[in-house]
Amino acid sequence: MAIIETEATLHVAHRDNHTHRDVNGGWLRPAVFGAMDGLVSNLALMTGVAGGSVSQQTIVITGLAGLAAGAFSMAAGEYTSVASQRELVEAELDVERRELRKHPKDEERELAELYEARGVEAALAREVARQLSRDPEQALEIHAREELGIDPGDLPSPAVAAVSSFGSFALGALLPVLPYLLGATVLWPALLLAMIGLFACGAVVAKVTARSWWFSGLRQLALGGAAAGVTYALGTLFGAAVG
Repeated sequence: MAIIETEATLHVAHRDNHTHRDVNGGWLRPAVFGAMDGLVSNLALMTGVAGGSVSQQTIVITGLAGLAAGAFSMAAGEYTSVASQRELVEAELDVERRELRKHPKDEERELAELYEARGVEAALAREVARQLSRDPEQALEIHAREELGIDPGDLPSPAVAAVSSFGSFALGALLPVLPYLLGATVLWPALLLAMIGLFACGAVVAKVTARSWWFSGLRQLALGGAAAGVTYALGTLFGAAVG
């Protein structure tokens, strides 16, 4: 009795602790990529323009234009990309659905062979495939997972990807512009806020991916700082050449 209770307790503990984060949803990648891209690209754009010794107004307009253009571009690109991927998956599901309808026995045999290849005894594999194939929708879901590696009920949403990328890009791109909107007249407050944002973005990504937060933060800070430094140097060079 004590053994049974111990096993039950362990099972409950395992069930409560053995959870996973959503890695198939359509929001994480565009949100992370959008925030990073918005911050780095707009910071680099603004430092490049500032390197040309232009007016404060020009820098602000450049930053706001970069924010708007980049956010809409990211949203449109993500929507098109995810929609195209989803349409491709749905087309493959239609092919599988037709095969299940026209050749159910062949598909059942194919499923049994998949289980056999994974080490299930032949008789048991055939019986499992037979039982699972009784429901056409369940059979479609299983074939999709086994053959295509997808879950038909958990396809990414183009709208979610577009909204996530738009919002995150706009938020990231706003950081280097914000000090100017609040009255700053020099570049360094924008650089400071952007550097803090870069480190924070890297640290947040590390929390999601279970990596070292400080390493991820410093890596993102170094990459963004390098981009800003290169564009500032180019802006200075081009400004001197044009002037």
